[in-house]
Amino acid sequence: WHAIAHGAEAVLYWQWRSALNGQEQYHGTLLDASGQPRPFYAEAKQLAKDFSLASEIIAGSELQAEVALLNCYDSRWSIQWQPHHKDFDYVAHFLNYYRPLAGQNITMDIISADESLDGYKLVIAPALLILNDQRVEQIKNFVDAGGHLVLTVRSGMKDVYNALLPTRQPGALTEISGVEVDDYYALHTPVPVYGNGWTGTSHIWAERLRVLDREKTEVLATYGNSNGWLDGQPAITRHLFGKGRVTYVGAYLDEVSQKRLIQQITQTAAVPAVMRTPEGVEACRRVKKGIGEVIILINHNQSEQRVPLPWPGYEHLHQQAAEYELTLEPYGVAVLTLAKSTRI
Repeated sequence: WHAIAHGAEAVLYWQWRSALNGQEQYHGTLLDASGQPRPFYAEAKQLAKDFSLASEIIAGSELQAEVALLNCYDSRWSIQWQPHHKDFDYVAHFLNYYRPLAGQNITMDIISADESLDGYKLVIAPALLILNDQRVEQIKNFVDAGGHLVLTVRSGMKDVYNALLPTRQPGALTEISGVEVDDYYALHTPVPVYGNGWTGTSHIWAERLRVLDREKTEVLATYGNSNGWLDGQPAITRHLFGKGRVTYVGAYLDEVSQKRLIQQITQTAAVPAVMRTPEGVEACRRVKKGIGEVIILINHNQSEQRVPLPWPGYEHLHQQAAEYELTLEPYGVAVLTLAKSTRI
């Protein structure tokens, strides 16, 4: 259901029955080597039943995301080859931005750093180490037209040949960022970071930012006393450029502080959540012509959860009306649409 909620059109299982020979003898299967169903078979059967109830509603619907995270394999490979800190991992850093967005039930796309940015309000580029002319032009045009861009540590350091740029970070994105990186530090111990309404730490990595455009740049967070070089220096900034803005995050924040920062960024970018849910309950929205919103709720908790609803609706898996609250069993799923009487 998580896959369907995020845009999948089908769920396929590999494989049906355990192979008696070869390298995949222990591969997960629906039937074991004797041909008898494994315990999971009953779950797959239930899922097929659920799909039969909800497929007419979901088929042909689509996700409509206003947030994009830019994935760059070249940057990932470059960092993997030369991490500079033993614990700096591109995917882990990427997830440090994905998780708090998912926790807010923000619909998002993960796209190539070379894809078009049209239609998005907020674009986050975690550790976009590698820059090329096309990326720079697209990013500048996006911000100039009113988009909100977030750049993070290690942005704009190298060219497509993995050579360091003869400029300070973030390279050709310095103008729209309003800052440059004085120096970067692979941290042995965390350093304190003081933000607007929150206090946290930066671990693994920290960049000391130098404000270039003081008139249009706001310092959102500074470093506390630590190693002398970072003390009192800007850690996170926001710069106005054209009709948009660029937030540069020079700190690798702890989980709690990162959550707070992402909340502030999504509020500033006016990116709405699908709906508010209890911790561990995921809400995803697909949209279908003639029906409108299709909300899929997934309870990732081992306990029952009561979920307040934004409107009275109809729950398709249990085929019953749902007023302004819904109870989800442990690991339960619900597929909701607006009640027919309230559709516009």
